[in-house]
Amino acid sequence: MSGFDDPGVYYSDSFGGGEAPGGDEGGQKRIQIKKRFREFLRQFRVGTDRTGFTYKYRDELKRHYTLGEYWVEVEMEDLASFDEDLSDCLYKLPTENLPLLEEAAKEVADEVTRPRPVGEETVQDIQVMLKSDAHHASIRNLKSEQVSRLVKVHGIVISATAVKAKATKVCLQCRGCRSVLNNIPLPPGLQGYALPRKCNSENAGRVKCPVDPYFIIPDRCVCVDFQTLRLQESPDAVPHGEMPRHLQLYCDRYLCDRVVPGNRVTIMGIYSIKKVAAAKAKAGKEKGVGIGIRSSYLRVVGIQMDTEGAGRGATGSVSPQEEEQLRSLAVSPNIYNSLASSVAPSIYGSDDLKKAITCLLFGGSRKRLPDGLTRRGDINLLMLGDPGTAKSQLLKFVERCAPIGVYTSGKGSSAAGLTASVLRDPTTRGFIMEGGAMVLADGGVVCIDEFDKMREDDRVAIHEAMEQQTISIAKAGITTTLNSRCSVLAAANSVFGRWDDTKGEDNIDFMPTILSRFDMIFIIKDQHDQQRDMTLARHVMNVHLSAQTQTEGVEGEIPLATFKKYIAYARTKCGPRLSPAAAEKLKNRYVVMRSGAREHERETDKRPSIPITVRQLEAIVRIAESLAKMKLQAVAGEEEVDEALRLFQVSTLDAALSGSLSGVEGFTSQEDQEMLSRIEKQLKRRFAIGSQVSEHSIVQDFTKQKYPEHAIYKVLHLMLRRGELQHRMQRKVLYRVK
Repeated sequence: MSGFDDPGVYYSDSFGGGEAPGGDEGGQKRIQIKKRFREFLRQFRVGTDRTGFTYKYRDELKRHYTLGEYWVEVEMEDLASFDEDLSDCLYKLPTENLPLLEEAAKEVADEVTRPRPVGEETVQDIQVMLKSDAHHASIRNLKSEQVSRLVKVHGIVISATAVKAKATKVCLQCRGCRSVLNNIPLPPGLQGYALPRKCNSENAGRVKCPVDPYFIIPDRCVCVDFQTLRLQESPDAVPHGEMPRHLQLYCDRYLCDRVVPGNRVTIMGIYSIKKVAAAKAKAGKEKGVGIGIRSSYLRVVGIQMDTEGAGRGATGSVSPQEEEQLRSLAVSPNIYNSLASSVAPSIYGSDDLKKAITCLLFGGSRKRLPDGLTRRGDINLLMLGDPGTAKSQLLKFVERCAPIGVYTSGKGSSAAGLTASVLRDPTTRGFIMEGGAMVLADGGVVCIDEFDKMREDDRVAIHEAMEQQTISIAKAGITTTLNSRCSVLAAANSVFGRWDDTKGEDNIDFMPTILSRFDMIFIIKDQHDQQRDMTLARHVMNVHLSAQTQTEGVEGEIPLATFKKYIAYARTKCGPRLSPAAAEKLKNRYVVMRSGAREHERETDKRPSIPITVRQLEAIVRIAESLAKMKLQAVAGEEEVDEALRLFQVSTLDAALSGSLSGVEGFTSQEDQEMLSRIEKQLKRRFAIGSQVSEHSIVQDFTKQKYPEHAIYKVLHLMLRRGELQHRMQRKVLYRVK
């Protein structure tokens, strides 16, 4: 029992913070850490003494502060090179040490910005964002031992809420005695805060305050902005046969509104937990089940946007060296051909189609007229063709190299999914709008595969988006117009699966309304030609045999990364116009084209399903502008117009004039066609509408006139197809309908 009467030494701590010895030690340590952080921000420098150096973070703080942006981005590598233990502290206990770093930043900002102008004497809080080159973890690997550690994850932002306000310091007042508690700090993040249950003010001789007396005075709280995002893991990180996982993110202050849904991002954050909103306890269940269960979220302390990846072109800023390189590429003599051969180099042949796709990627110039109307500058392209002609591969390639690319398939897309849908927000129960594929691809390309399998009413929904480039909506009390300035690249099969030359017009099952909105329509036929088949087979075998080794040989003229950069650069920097001489030439050619289409109409006695309208004239203008844009010229001259007319000639005009009988076996020459039309005219003269004749007698009559039998059957077949004749009486008698 010795020492029980030891009086003990009492002393007063002149620096405050003397609650308990243990707490005091912690406080000393925190002051130490904060001092080290302050030294780091003040003294960290880049460069050497000989070449001159800059104080990186001091200058950054000063620059941002004078611009009115109160944040600074700290790289973890710099911190580790300055003091290894310090960065370790920040990694292991970020919730405690990040506020210290922010306080240190505030003090350094106070030093470097003195003297401040009148009215701004108080120094603002500084937000510190972290950035690291460490390897990112996947969302699946975030387990319980990572809680309240600093982690780095990668994924796609799929939804973002509006920016709301969250109190950081609240002011409470007691209902009973009206005493006020000022500046109670709230923990950051989504945890929330429990109000004190009892009022602890000493009130002598008055009634005791009730339980839960406090309420918040909203006018005297300090608030910051915050926003919650949902992050989905990137598709290439998902194992086979599993669904992608999601993670909730919490951003505050300057990290709000950094990203939009659809961006690929790398997030630095503190893996934190929050209380699960307790589900209503069912009757009969005991209370207190799931008392310690928490759901996890990520408190973001740094966001980096990724430009690489599918559907995101290199839209970042171009450095002067790269710009020089791109400009030297633009003046090379055969830039047009080399760009065209860089489109899907692993696909053999179809050169005109590749040239057209190159035009689509570059696009024409959008014009805004004085009266406020706009003319679209984007080129739309339709590929109609046989199966096995690499249409979908081209679509996939375009999705990869367009600045923004969205790929949808016809059967799996509804009208709302392509344009925009109105749905009910699960949290606020109000109506919100969600843009579809055409809105997400604003400024890029929408690739629609299986275009012919789309339902008719869904196809009508994209009429407006293709010509006016807006999407108007009036649903559920929301009336609005969205922009969809995008090109449409569609691929479709013909009606009979394969292109049938005897059927002519009937192969195309689209309305003229949608066909006139396409600038170029390519009909891709699978021709049987031994020489071409040999080269094609050799090409395919090469691709399969040496996919890894020969990529350089197949790369085409321009590597893919440069190709993407060049497209993005040309689209932002260049907007050419037609020269007067070229415009004159184009005007004359258009009139000739119209009259040619009219002649064709008169000969075949029916309107072609692909119309030649003023839209087609504008299409040629756009193609010429995109050809000038490839060379980064300001004016599209006659040379560009000639090439544009040639492209238009091989695509749309060929499709429009694809005669009903061109290319049929046995009926290739002009005389055969004339003979068929002669037989048809005679037949129509021979029996009137509404009369019946036996098929046998017709065939006999015409063979007497020295017409070949197969020609007569061909004509009858054609008229039956058009619905002008009908079979009656076990297909022995023909009945003329119209």
